[in-house]
Amino acid sequence: QVQLVESGGGLVQAGGSLRLSCAASARTFRSYAMGWFRQAPGKEREFVAAITWSGGSTYYADSVKGRFTISRDNAKSTLYLQMNSLKPEDTAVYYCAAAQRVVPGTVRNAYDYWGQGTQVTVSS
Repeated sequence: QVQLVESGGGLVQAGGSLRLSCAASARTFRSYAMGWFRQAPGKEREFVAAITWSGGSTYYADSVKGRFTISRDNAKSTLYLQMNSLKPEDTAVYYCAAAQRVVPGTVRNAYDYWGQGTQVTVSS
């Protein structure tokens, strides 16, 4: 099984920035497509961003385009989410996910492994 551990969450004011990290245990990290999802209280888990095995292609939810950037460092087996211009509606638990496929999906069942989540809270 692949273990995924998120970090970097916290409390930030509206307009501020955070960088989330996801450390993976997989020796073959570069062979996994990766994604970020988030879940706010009382709501379903929703897609945020995804990246291919090589990092050559990225995908974003409309709500975060232009503000969030997904990236990966295969040498460090780590996934990142740079979050800028944060809004109160970005408040949620953010989850890292891995899929053993070439192109990442935008739905939950496209992913095989999940992290425990990290809390992001944006205050106004």
